[in-house]
Amino acid sequence: MKIFFRYQTFRFIWLTKPPGRHFHKDRQLWMPLTLADFEAINRCNRPLPKNFNFAADVLDQWAQKEKTGERPANPALWWVNGKGDEVKWSFRELASLSRKAANVLTKPCGLQRGDHVAVILPRIPEWWLVNVACIRTGIVFIPGTIQLTAKDILYRLRASKAKCIVASEEVAPVVESIALECPDLKTKLLVSPQSRTGWLSFQELFQFASEEHSCVETGSQEPMTIYFTSGTTGSPKMAQHSQSSLGIGLTLCGRYWLDLKSSDIIWNMSDTGWVKAAIGSVFSSWLRGACVFVHQMAQFDTDIFLDTLTTYPITTLCSPPTVYRMLVRKDLKRYKFKSLRHCLTGGEPLNPEVLEQWRTQTGLELYEGYGQTEVGIICANQKGQEIKPGSMGKGMLPYDVQIIDENGNVLPPGKEGEIALRLKSTWPFCFFSEYVDNPQKTAATIRGDFYVTGDRGVMDSDGYFWFVGRADDVIISSGYRIGPFEVESALIEHPAVVESAVVSSPDQIRREVVKAFVVLAAPFKSYNPEKLTLELQDHVKKSTAPYKYPRKVEFVEELPKTITGKIKRNVLRDQEWGRR
Repeated sequence: MKIFFRYQTFRFIWLTKPPGRHFHKDRQLWMPLTLADFEAINRCNRPLPKNFNFAADVLDQWAQKEKTGERPANPALWWVNGKGDEVKWSFRELASLSRKAANVLTKPCGLQRGDHVAVILPRIPEWWLVNVACIRTGIVFIPGTIQLTAKDILYRLRASKAKCIVASEEVAPVVESIALECPDLKTKLLVSPQSRTGWLSFQELFQFASEEHSCVETGSQEPMTIYFTSGTTGSPKMAQHSQSSLGIGLTLCGRYWLDLKSSDIIWNMSDTGWVKAAIGSVFSSWLRGACVFVHQMAQFDTDIFLDTLTTYPITTLCSPPTVYRMLVRKDLKRYKFKSLRHCLTGGEPLNPEVLEQWRTQTGLELYEGYGQTEVGIICANQKGQEIKPGSMGKGMLPYDVQIIDENGNVLPPGKEGEIALRLKSTWPFCFFSEYVDNPQKTAATIRGDFYVTGDRGVMDSDGYFWFVGRADDVIISSGYRIGPFEVESALIEHPAVVESAVVSSPDQIRREVVKAFVVLAAPFKSYNPEKLTLELQDHVKKSTAPYKYPRKVEFVEELPKTITGKIKRNVLRDQEWGRR
């Protein structure tokens, strides 16, 4: 990675002509789409163009504006690691470097348009380069967190039929342990200063790659990326997004929720494996021409976090509620956030008391947003609107958000039901395209005239939405979505476990955490419970992603006698939250 720290001294070869390829009937000219055009398309006020490519039609346009002097060469990406290393790329530099990365993927890696590539990298500059390179080449990228275990990676590589994996050195040994079980995997690309047998070196190939690359003219609804989503009754599903669903479909989110201008610098804390990273650290931000700021920390530290906010001219902060819950425990009045003007949160419900403490100590509001992998941001508190503590805000354009019953009927204000989006005559382009290889699950998202989110909520008489809980029982802890079925499957592999039920449990910092109710096998009932708890937690960490392990374990003689695991979990979860 250290090769990138030299790039600021390089000179680059730039495009000589703007990349626009879209026909405007009203002007009878071939010309590039503008930000205003993207907003009109996102509002459904004008049709989706036949072709769209985020790299060519957005990033390269900003690069062209820098070249012609229409905008200053502000950073597009500003990365630091607290150890003295720093990367600042303008849009022109990002354009050139991502073309080099595109040549690495298509030439030595032998990848072609439509191929699937797993990208498991931490918050390092190469993550952004590889994402943009995939878009330029029409390669479908599949982000994943570096916390994935061998079992998780094996499932993802097999299910997606990925031909290549791009991984960092901390992930490489895990990949090697399962690579032979992945018949479609042909290439392993390592992002590291170190070389490794059996892996191509991104650093070496990138150094000698050409800066000349012609962007593929991708269709607007051609596949661009796949996200694996947590489920409650089986393995994670593959939610596929098109070139335009995120690349155009997040335009209004960048304007109205993130409230970004081209002069802004946004620090989004989302893990690179989640769609929230795509929303806040790629598409919404760069559609607005804003700078994406990244501080790579080995682990979250409130002191380092606060020092970063005071040192760098960050204007916009987006973090999960867990971060704010930790920050308000500090004496925030000692810190001077000279540039910070807009603070956002999402991924889990925000406690009203945290919102109030943040406002009291900093003088800044917290604007909560609610969304999901499949459809982006659905509800949000926006600038200029009253904030009702505990509410997710109002429905976001272009969606018509409603609360419906089990028959697809719209419920009146104050009635609890499922949060749903009204559908028109066609599937909205800003939705995910499908759950790959799972038409039944895709079809199950439709109820009458609505797309159902799987979350339950209430709308008040002013049109504000209030989150109640999952219609299924996915656990949302510190912004991570955890399917209890996966944790139960890991626990049952341990010889001490006869049966288990995994539910959410209240927590002061994370709002909710994973709790496992465990029925022990007879030989283990006399074991020290503290030691056995640690053993089971370590077992789950090794069997599935570490963030999924049960932070609470309770040994019980038996579980509720019900027909299904879902009902069993419902009983136990209600007990945990004091609902019974």
